[in-house]
Amino acid sequence: MIKVDIISGFLGAGKTTLIKKLLKEAYRNERVVLIENEFGEIGIDGGFMQEAGVEITEMNSGCICCSLVGDFGEALKKVAAELNPERIIIEPSGVGKLSDVVRAVEAAGIAELSLNAAVCVADAKKCKMHLKNFGEFYANQVEHAACIILSHTAGMDEDKLAAAVALLREKNAAAEIITTDWDALSGEAILAAMERRDTLDAALAEMLHDAPCPVCGHHHEHENHHEHEHHHEHEHHHEHGEECTCGCHGHDHHGQGHHHADEVFRSFGAETARTYTAEEIRAALSCLSDEAEFGHVLRAKGYVPAADGGFIYFDYVPGEPDVRAGTAQSTGRICVIGAEICEAALRRLFRLE
Repeated sequence: MIKVDIISGFLGAGKTTLIKKLLKEAYRNERVVLIENEFGEIGIDGGFMQEAGVEITEMNSGCICCSLVGDFGEALKKVAAELNPERIIIEPSGVGKLSDVVRAVEAAGIAELSLNAAVCVADAKKCKMHLKNFGEFYANQVEHAACIILSHTAGMDEDKLAAAVALLREKNAAAEIITTDWDALSGEAILAAMERRDTLDAALAEMLHDAPCPVCGHHHEHENHHEHEHHHEHEHHHEHGEECTCGCHGHDHHGQGHHHADEVFRSFGAETARTYTAEEIRAALSCLSDEAEFGHVLRAKGYVPAADGGFIYFDYVPGEPDVRAGTAQSTGRICVIGAEICEAALRRLFRLE
């Protein structure tokens, strides 16, 4: 039997960092395959994960619930048959819905697969903001997780941490919640919490019963989904009026609409052979908070050639830039994800014109 661990989390929550820790401390000596569902034109995380020796299938096709259900099932079958792993890690896009990914795994109908963990990585310092501004996507990840692993809790004020946990409990009363700083926990301890069968079975049962159809967004509780015919072209003419429930920036969202990630979020991706200094990259990242110029940037990441040799790797979530040296890649790649982002301004910022 092949274990399947789904590790979801909003943009910049720390999914890749968690996966690296688990690979080093909990999954060692296992045959592991990582399947990533990147949102955006340029796949970045594959480059970050190669150092861990994991085989990676990158799928840069956007929302899993509308465009990857068929391909996703085939990818799982190919991985199971050709690579014969003991464990498959699925890292959905940061703007993907956990329920859609679980349903896609179930719909693949592969007898050898066993859903082992359904995880949401949540930034303890940004739970309230993300629920308010991107409620539909963020809440789905929280609500359907069997285990919620809080990141960035080191040194956090106790009252603020307690408030974050209370907010998450409003969305998910049953999930196992990890609040301890990851550096103080072993990968084995985190995995043990992820694999609790009581919370996983309860989350899975509720999810498969209550989640909307991954194709059309409607509920079909008494229908065979394989026989259900969908008369949808999935061309959503989206307008941001007063009743908008898409989770886009600038609205306070409490609606329960079903939207795909590519309706709400935009990505900018580019390859580049230009060289940069670490100071230039830090300066560029510091500018991304200017919404008037660049739009609402939620995440930026990439690697670019360094002027003095080697490569510069960078990660950005609002207020938390990270720039470091890394191993060489075939070419430089830059990816920016957000709402209403300005591609022309980003090209100027990174000297891509």
